[in-house]
Amino acid sequence: MNVAKLLEKRRVQWSELERLCDAMEIRGRTDKSGFKHHRGAQGIARFSTLYRAACADLALADAYQLPPGTITYLHRLVARSHNQLYRADKFEPQRWSTVIFETAPKQIFSDPCVRVSTIVFFGLFALAMFLGRNDAMFPGFADRMVGTEQLSQLEDAYEKPLVGSLDHYVSMSGFYIMHNTGIGLRCFAYGILLIPCLLSLAYNAVALGTMFGYMARPDTVGGDNFFEFVTAHGPFELTAIALAAAAGLRIGLGLFYTNGLARTDSIRVNAFKAVPVMAASALLFTLAAFTEGFISPSPLPYLVKAVWSVLSSGLISFYFVVLGFPRETGELGSASSAGDQPDAA
Repeated sequence: MNVAKLLEKRRVQWSELERLCDAMEIRGRTDKSGFKHHRGAQGIARFSTLYRAACADLALADAYQLPPGTITYLHRLVARSHNQLYRADKFEPQRWSTVIFETAPKQIFSDPCVRVSTIVFFGLFALAMFLGRNDAMFPGFADRMVGTEQLSQLEDAYEKPLVGSLDHYVSMSGFYIMHNTGIGLRCFAYGILLIPCLLSLAYNAVALGTMFGYMARPDTVGGDNFFEFVTAHGPFELTAIALAAAAGLRIGLGLFYTNGLARTDSIRVNAFKAVPVMAASALLFTLAAFTEGFISPSPLPYLVKAVWSVLSSGLISFYFVVLGFPRETGELGSASSAGDQPDAA
């Protein structure tokens, strides 16, 4: 019975928790703000303390077989508190449009990891393409970087021109979807160790650039067919690889540079910042897969595929550069604060 007396004394806290639940339920029906009117972090901490105490009281009540009325009351109170503490936000189109078209591009544009991975990937890609294209100036470069056998297979794969049948090119598109998506996933996974991520990104940039340069040679078999196939989906796929590496680097940076936080908290904070980068990468991989499966292997005129490539590059630039470019210091600061708020919670 000592336990029963102890629980009776705790009814004051139960009543306080019940009043908080009532207030939050009423507030949630009007403006969906939940915890916002409970003195910020202090109010959340108080609510959490009362909730944990109620859970402990319920366990005691069940263990000592207290009256069913008390047990039922505590069950309902704990359930109500749980629903308020772990409330899921409702889908709000306006809020999500703000996140997608304002917060995410600004965060991606201002992330130094995105800049590093983009410069490393596209810089080495362009350099390797130049070196692989100019065999007279750099003899044997393509053979050393990619291998004679793989270059021969590349020529054989694109020896046949587009004749209306998509079977051959659909199989090739499936290979490249798996291959390039696999590159992105490996770069993301290696990101936690930083250096392996950069090495993997650099190697794949050089390998892909060399193959593009080799196929651009006038005497290469199937060069025209190759570029007719890769032109349409290239911007989406190559950008997606660079962004996947950037997301991995962001998480890896949190492991080695904690900025005064505990290591686990630093990884969690940087993982939250990596979410929009990885989401953008996944979206670009999806668009690349669609293009690679239906437009790239089709017998459409090359002009149509080139126009699609230009439009794709323009959309990517508009989203990441135009929408992401900070217009005002205060606006960028508020966006950063909004991005950091969930980490504090």
